[in-house]
Amino acid sequence: MNYPNRIIKKGETDKNIILAIQNALIANNLGAITVNGIYDDKTISAVKLFQTSHTDATGASLKADGQIGPLTWAALFGSTTVVANAIAPSTLLAKSLEIAITQIGVVENPLGSNRGSEVDEFLRSVGLNPVGQNYSWCAAFVYWCFNNAAKQLQVNNPLIKTAGVLNHWNKTTCNKIVKATAIANPALIQPGHIFIIDHGGGMGHTGLVESLNGGNIVTIEGNTNDSLSRNGYGVFRLTRRKVSDVNKGFLDYSQP
Repeated sequence: MNYPNRIIKKGETDKNIILAIQNALIANNLGAITVNGIYDDKTISAVKLFQTSHTDATGASLKADGQIGPLTWAALFGSTTVVANAIAPSTLLAKSLEIAITQIGVVENPLGSNRGSEVDEFLRSVGLNPVGQNYSWCAAFVYWCFNNAAKQLQVNNPLIKTAGVLNHWNKTTCNKIVKATAIANPALIQPGHIFIIDHGGGMGHTGLVESLNGGNIVTIEGNTNDSLSRNGYGVFRLTRRKVSDVNKGFLDYSQP
């Protein structure tokens, strides 16, 4: 049975889904569950027990909340039962990703300076003069990728010209996939979508989704590092972000 693209929790009415979950839990020797098609307290307890003893596809611990999202579903039924997206839905998004991938390995010079020949180019693309300044550049990197893609395709760049992560989110008119919607239905997230994380105090972080596997995303990000930092030192491909980590949402520029 494939993941139904919604979180399964108390109050679920699809008995076939609940029966499949209950049978899978019994197969894992998780408690005296009554196979009754009701997402009852015993079923919730068994789900929590399963979550505490299993990990997601990246090896990270599951959240023991008694609810079944894509990560728990994949651990329970197998990774092939959750959506995996690796093809961008539009030429612009595909080209932007292609360009972003060529920048993997670019680092600041010197490290920690928010400067360097490539970084300066990213910042200038959004109208900032980096000389004598210390600008964060994750949003500028995303804009630069889309801008170069648009030039190559001879189309307009639809992105907001800004180095501000939250400014981008607030001002864009593109399709937004908010956190709750993305967690419930990760199939909506496509390669080339832009993730937006709000760190509070007006600070944020952004990058491009390269691929999706259930509740896990592979991203290409600027101004980060292997520790998933908001203000790192280079362009990296990161494989440890989860859809649930993206607390603001995703931007979809696949439509004109």
